[in-house]
Amino acid sequence: MDDHQKMLDETKQFLIDALKVPDMEPADLSNDEPLFGEGLGLDSIDALTLVVAIDKKYGVRVPDAAVSRQHFESVETLAAFLESMRYTDRQQDQQEDRGESA
Repeated sequence: MDDHQKMLDETKQFLIDALKVPDMEPADLSNDEPLFGEGLGLDSIDALTLVVAIDKKYGVRVPDAAVSRQHFESVETLAAFLESMRYTDRQQDQQEDRGESA
């Protein structure tokens, strides 16, 4: 299993855990199914729950609503966002280790 697939699976489990969805397994979620509206059916309260859970679990502060909306379209876009934030954090850590400023 490649790193991207692992991140998709982790993101699916994260959604289930953060939203406390009973009787749902990661396999029940499609990578490209919309999270809001007609897809999974999440609403604005769910969005806030996810933002707080992302900050708590990953230490990632989600940008303003206009930017974050694109990251919350599907499992695929959320996983890509989390991967990119991890990559950015690793780069910053490496710069700090070398004594560089961001």
